Amino acid sequence: MLPLAGIKVIEIGQAYAGPLAGAILADMGADVIKVEKADGGDDARLWGPPFVGDDSAMFHANNRGKKSITLDIKAAGDVARLFKLAGEADILIQNLRPGIVEDCGIGPDAMLAANPRLIYCSIWAFGSQGPLKRAPGFDPLLQAYGAVMTLTGRPQDPPTFCAPAINDAATGMWCVIGALAALQQRHATGRGCVIDTSLFETAASWVSGALNNYHLTGNVPARHGTASAILAPYQVFDTLDLPICIAAGNDRLFVKCAAVLGRPEWARDPRFEDGRKRVVNRAALIEAMQDVLRTRRRDDWIAALEKAGVPCAPVNDIADLARSEQMQAVDLMRTLPGSGMKVVGLPISFDRQRPHPRSDSPRLGEHNAEVLGKIE
Repeated sequence: MLPLAGIKVIEIGQAYAGPLAGAILADMGADVIKVEKADGGDDARLWGPPFVGDDSAMFHANNRGKKSITLDIKAAGDVARLFKLAGEADILIQNLRPGIVEDCGIGPDAMLAANPRLIYCSIWAFGSQGPLKRAPGFDPLLQAYGAVMTLTGRPQDPPTFCAPAINDAATGMWCVIGALAALQQRHATGRGCVIDTSLFETAASWVSGALNNYHLTGNVPARHGTASAILAPYQVFDTLDLPICIAAGNDRLFVKCAAVLGRPEWARDPRFEDGRKRVVNRAALIEAMQDVLRTRRRDDWIAALEKAGVPCAPVNDIADLARSEQMQAVDLMRTLPGSGMKVVGLPISFDRQRPHPRSDSPRLGEHNAEVLGKIE
């Protein structure tokens, strides 16, 4: 029995954030019906390569365990069918272009009037309020507008994109958190509610530390490459062969790190003796550490640092990560039934068991007869 067994979800989603939210709920046991346009369906079906069959690998990963139906939300008959489906649903997720649901008469006010127990979740680009509320958005736009690009990379680099679609992914997760909280609230009140989240709000939450500090000091933060702005040493270093990440995040760990590097006197150096001084004198400390670390191979340093209890890690590429012993140990990868495609599973376990996708991603309109036939 999965935690959300018996929960019915309507997903009017496309691209990434909305479908990811639906996939998370499906993995946790919810019955998720994905509503797509008949002409091509979710745009992400074509977001490749690579492709598995006719659909992109990305689509398969974010739409596993769902049923697909096709509706034209601009046609009165199909809108009526959607209302019938939503009347029996617990959660509705939509991340259509801003303004569409209102224009089509399927916005939260209309839906909750028809089903007061419905939890109506909207994923916006820039939010439900403000001058940009109807602006469209994709992850790189929000990394730009949300200042993420100005905090990523080295000081001399141009604005730098964070490769994973962090705003899309996290906004999908915020949507799920909101929906689950609203389900709990509904147990007490008997009523649903409207959940709003957006890529913009997610982007601002990613830079919350820098934003908080700006409001406190008025200073625009600088970029530090792989380093932390408030801790040192806390970054990637070169070794004799391969890079290593060292995170000596407090004074006790720095004492141990200095000893492993053969420089115990650094812990007593007035420039480095506590965290504040190490940040102020970062350049001198990092240069000195770098000179030492280049004298031995990465794996030798990792062995010595781990033995002393200093947090460190190799800088893996994707192949390294896929082959790593830890990936095998946590059993994170899942195989989709049918296509056989391997995907990263839900990063949560219940009673030490990670859910398996119950089905592959659906073909466009695959479940029209099954789902729509019941409401005709």
